[in-house]
This record gives sequence, C-alpha cells and structure tokens, in this order.
Amino acid sequence: MVAPTRQENRALRIVFYGTPSFAATTLDRLLASAHDVVAVVTQPDRPRGRGRRMFPSAVKELAAAKELLVLQPERLTDETFRARLTACEHDLAVVAAYGRLLPEWLLGACAHGAINVHASLLPKWRGAAPVHRAIMAGETETGVTIIQLVKEMDAGPMLARRARPIEPSETSSAVEAALAEIGADLLVDTVDRIAAGTAVFEEQDHGLATLAPRLTKADGVLDWRRPAEAIHNQVRGLQPWPHASAALDGKRYLIHRTTLVMPPSDGSSPAEPPGTIVEAHLDSLIVAAGDDHSVAIHELQPEGGSRLSARAFLAGRPWRPGVRFDLPV
Repeated sequence: MVAPTRQENRALRIVFYGTPSFAATTLDRLLASAHDVVAVVTQPDRPRGRGRRMFPSAVKELAAAKELLVLQPERLTDETFRARLTACEHDLAVVAAYGRLLPEWLLGACAHGAINVHASLLPKWRGAAPVHRAIMAGETETGVTIIQLVKEMDAGPMLARRARPIEPSETSSAVEAALAEIGADLLVDTVDRIAAGTAVFEEQDHGLATLAPRLTKADGVLDWRRPAEAIHNQVRGLQPWPHASAALDGKRYLIHRTTLVMPPSDGSSPAEPPGTIVEAHLDSLIVAAGDDHSVAIHELQPEGGSRLSARAFLAGRPWRPGVRFDLPV
C-alpha cells in the first residue's frame, strides 16, 4: 500500500520516544536530518548501582545537551502530559526502544501517526528483547524493520527492512550496537519518504510471527544438560543483562564469555555428567554439556565480586576436574 497523498517534500515536526543508548543513536541521526524534533519523551530517571542514585536515560542526556524539550511522564494517560504533547503540534511520532506501549490516543495524535524502529526482521521476534532472543535461539541473521505502530504489539505494516548477519561469537550487546547504526540510517530515509509522500506500507505475514518477551533473571540460569551450542548462545545472548549464571555449592556465578569445544577427533565424548568440570587450567574452565561437545568458560564473576578471566579466577580457587555445577531442578 502506498501512502495515499503525495505532497511537497518538507521538514516534519517530530516527537521522539526512546530511552536507552540504542534509541539515542537514532535520535542523534534524526537531529542531523532535515526534520525538526520538537520534543523528546523518555522514561523517568531510575535508581542504579549500590548507592541507588537516580540516573537519566541515555536519550535524556542527549536531549538535554541539545536543549530539547524533554517529557518524562510516569503514565502516558496523564492529562498534563497529554496537554503538553498536543501543544507540540507535531506531524509524526518516532519510537525507538521507549519501553512502553503507546496508547491508542497517541497513535492518532498527529497526521502521520507513529512509526517504530524495531531490532528484528519482522514478523520474527516481536516484543521487548528481539536481539537477545534471536541470539539465544541460534539465529544467524537479524536486522531492523521500520513499522507503523498499531494497537497490537509490533504488528503494524512495514515501511523498510534491512538485514545483518549474526557472527557465531557475537554478543547481544555488539549486535544491538550495530543495529542501532543501521536503524538510525533506515529511520531517517523512511521519514524522508513519508515527508515526500512516497512511503510504501507492506503488511506483515502474521502467521510467521514469533515472540521476544522481556528478559528476567530466570532466563540466565544455565542447564548443563542442554547442548553446548545452546548454552553458548544463552551466554552471548544475555548481555549486558541479566547474564547467564551457574551455581556451584549454592553460590551463584555470572558467566560472561564462552566458546564451544569440539569433541575429540577419535569420536569419544566427555565421560563426565553434564555440568562437570573436565579441565581447569590456563585460560579456561571446560565443562561437559548435554551432548558430545563441551563449553569453555573464559570469563566469569562471583556474584557480588569482580569480573575475572578464567586464569585469574582459578588462581584463587581450588576448582579441579570432577567438580560439578549445580543443575536446576
């Protein structure tokens, strides 16, 4: 479907919704475009760290540096927020990792509605954690899709898509940073086409949709009975939060970096049960998994402690082959 009207290409007045660094990359690129960002909506400041100090979002920091109007409503139904937004007299809402679903009144609050920068090749991985879920599932390709927002989550018609491979060792943090750059460029191009009246909308194939629900700490618990590749994907897919974790003697350890260990060339497989440390020396802890592969842990962190290389970790702990990680019930 092509946008029904063609008009003279002009600068659009935009309200931007976003919160983390992924969104800040998009906002920065939008500010360098021909269009006018008249307001920025971001999440309220949140406490972080041991001191629980209040910190602004990455988007708020950028918006403040550029002296933009910043709105931080606790509720999008707040009448004061609604009045201030209406006063902006904007043409288009642009959303990138804002962290909340926009209510229906916001979707229709301006002439061109709302569009979203989504970090997956829709209709796959609709939801809050598309990059993490794709990596955890062992996907080898991802991308960015620009969609028109509708009431149903991430189900609106598509305006643009761009693919990118996922390398076998890449973490979700690295892939998300790369997608932020791709998405920022794609977003500006899309806004230009909306302004020119040449945007094309393509309906998603809803029968192919998969979900990417919000991450929880429970997603990080490693089950060594799973195949080694699935464990490795879980480790790299859960960064920068909540991280994969494993327990030994009831103590929790965050697992930051792993690699796969191929089975011996003679075809034999680890004789030890899943979760057993089969080697503990030099730069890795090698742990038996649920198939004929093993997992080498290169960086880990005792809960509440510092992130360490396997060599530094082993220097202060008597972990030896035969020690076994706890298995989840």
